[in-house]
Order: sequence, then structure tokens, then C-alpha cells
Amino acid sequence: MGGHPYYPEDLQLPGYVPLFLSQSQIVGVYGVASVLVVTFIWFISGRCSRISSIDRILMCWWAFTGLTHLILEGYFVFSPNFYKLNSPFYLAEVWKEYSKGDSRYAARDSAVVTVEGITAVLEGPACLLAVYAIAARKPYNYTLQLAVCLGQLYGDIVYFVTAFLEGDKFSAGRYYYWAYFVLANSFWLVQFRLSTFSGPQITILLASEMSCHR
Repeated sequence: MGGHPYYPEDLQLPGYVPLFLSQSQIVGVYGVASVLVVTFIWFISGRCSRISSIDRILMCWWAFTGLTHLILEGYFVFSPNFYKLNSPFYLAEVWKEYSKGDSRYAARDSAVVTVEGITAVLEGPACLLAVYAIAARKPYNYTLQLAVCLGQLYGDIVYFVTAFLEGDKFSAGRYYYWAYFVLANSFWLVQFRLSTFSGPQITILLASEMSCHR
């Protein structure tokens, strides 16, 4: 045993400190924070002129994803020793708990760190820029949304495929596998649906622009 709750059991994590917070506390804080962010953006977007309900929903989504990437994933990328932290610091507790579903996070797997690094440093700010672009009705807003969608979809594919190629052996049990590894990451597949919305919008705008120059 490696003195930790992760799998494989022989994973070496010297200095590991057990969780201080319960699963319900960790998920509860994240849920409440997410609701507050979405509610705030929905309220603010209502004050923007000529913003449709769909655009307001998109603003809420991009704000939620952007802050998640910047804060949660950003902390993971730049805190390699989070599992050693001997205090109930929330962000460290999130990754200690999530590593039960994918121990590659605690082990600092190079593929995971790379994907999360790109997501936090590039896609996080891009998501927040998308919120502004939609609110300000910037002409690049659909292009930006499509680019972020494709980037996140690519990250999801790399994340799942690398786990599969390495034997898919990083979860502490079936519950953590389905709840954390599968379900928690499946939410980001919303980007596929958004890409099918942004792509046609770009086509419509280009067609309109071309017709104006004929």
C-alpha cells in the first residue's frame, strides 16, 4: 500500500496528507459557487441591450467554464504538491478527492498536466473573453466560441484516449470511475453542441458579407 486511497495501490506519493473535507462539502461548495456565478451573469446579461436568451445562456456557460478552468485547473497545474498540503485548503481538497477517480492527477501524469495547462492558461481566459464578446456583440464572438469548443473537445479526446491506452486503471473503484472520470468530464462534451451552433453562424455571416460585396 502507498498510504493513500488511490489506485494503483503501489503508486508512490511520499508525504501524502489525507483529506480534511468530506465529498459532500467539496461538491457542495463547488455547486453553490457555480450557481452564484451563473445567477450573477444571468442578471448582468439581462441589462445588455439586444441580447437573446440563447446568448445569455452562452454567457453563463462561458463564465462558468472559464472560471473553472482558471481557478480549479489553474491551481492543479501550478501546485504539483497539492496532495501534501496539511490544511483544509479547498482547491487542494478538490484535487485530492478527484484523484480517486483518476490518480494521474496526483501522480502528475505528463499528458494530464499538459492538457490541463493548455486549458487553464489559454482556454480559461478565452472563455471569459467569449462572455465579453457576446455581451458587446463583437464580430469575432462566434469564431472565438468555435475555437474554444474545438480546443476543449481535443483536450477531452486526449484525456480519455490516453487513459484507455494506458490500461484505464486509475480509479479507486467503479463509483469514482463513473462519477468522476466519466460523468464529471462528460459535461465538457457540451462543447460539441456549441460548435454545431457557432459553425453555422459563422457560415451565415460569411455568406451575408459576400452577398453585400457582389
